[in-house]
Amino acid sequence: MKRKSSNEDLHKANVAKKDEFYTQLVDIEKELKYYKKQFYGKVVYCNCDDPFESNFFKYFAANFNSLGLKKLITTSYNKSPIAGRQLPLFEMEGLKPIKPSAPLKDNGDFRSEECIKLLKEADIVVTNPPFSLFREYVTQLVEHKKKFLIMGNQNAITYKEIFKLIKENKMWLGQSLNGKNILFQIPDYYESYYKIIDGKKYAFPKGVVWFTNFDVPKRSEELVLYKKYDKKEYPKFDNYDAINIDRTEQIPMDYTGVMGVPITFLHKYNPDQFEIVGLGNSRDNFTPNKNYQNPYKILRDGTKQNGNAINCVLAIESKIKPDGIYYISDNSKYLIAPYARILIRNKKII
Repeated sequence: MKRKSSNEDLHKANVAKKDEFYTQLVDIEKELKYYKKQFYGKVVYCNCDDPFESNFFKYFAANFNSLGLKKLITTSYNKSPIAGRQLPLFEMEGLKPIKPSAPLKDNGDFRSEECIKLLKEADIVVTNPPFSLFREYVTQLVEHKKKFLIMGNQNAITYKEIFKLIKENKMWLGQSLNGKNILFQIPDYYESYYKIIDGKKYAFPKGVVWFTNFDVPKRSEELVLYKKYDKKEYPKFDNYDAINIDRTEQIPMDYTGVMGVPITFLHKYNPDQFEIVGLGNSRDNFTPNKNYQNPYKILRDGTKQNGNAINCVLAIESKIKPDGIYYISDNSKYLIAPYARILIRNKKII
């Protein structure tokens, strides 16, 4: 039996501009329960959702009255694998479908003129959009000033367009998912999958989170800090005035300067407690204070590659040769580039 990674399948599906990784109802319910009051009297648009299969549609249809929705609209790209025909525009008001089978003129792409017109009518967008189009999808929501609750890969935090919104507190992570693996149902024709449950195929992509601009309860919770700063325990970056921190729980309670933390920190981020200064993954998001001359990247097998990338990311200098991938240059010792550190400052002790 062929077993490729479910992440690879997810990528291929999105490149094909189809999102056939169906979110489980239980995961939708776990998140939506925190925002019920914010849906009252609103028009909800699920613009990547086949009404024949989408659990987002099922959730809002079943909870239409309890949420006090004004209207529910769903559209999706391409054809339904179950219905075997062109997807309809589905509109519901007061539990009565007003356009249950009106065919879309275009292909249902969220960027089409037809779908943008529906977007303008909506107050809130809730869905699981194609991950490969995530930048474009979020940009459209922001341009049209919509409230939203959408799923995406945690690594999208490192995208220039997405990080800018997070830094400016225009977008943040949701309440329930923390980047751990969750199950997505996939069509039967997918050759690779994670497991079969009750005769259905499920993928298990890593790092899926909720992104939103709703009021989220955990954003007001202060992160409890218990460690004290120790120069030996917290090395400074070689090319930026900040210390490196490998785990969120290791953030020192008494450090007044800038700290580089993993992107998973955003699950604990309280904007009243911390300020986001930058992101150490490109010169778009931070400015290094050192330039490495003639840099090379050394792979695990000893192979040398062009190492100019080290001049665009945060780097830690090591006197000892690292075990994994590292960099060298004419004006440094061994260099390690930790993955995408968010640069923060503790507001409480400034």
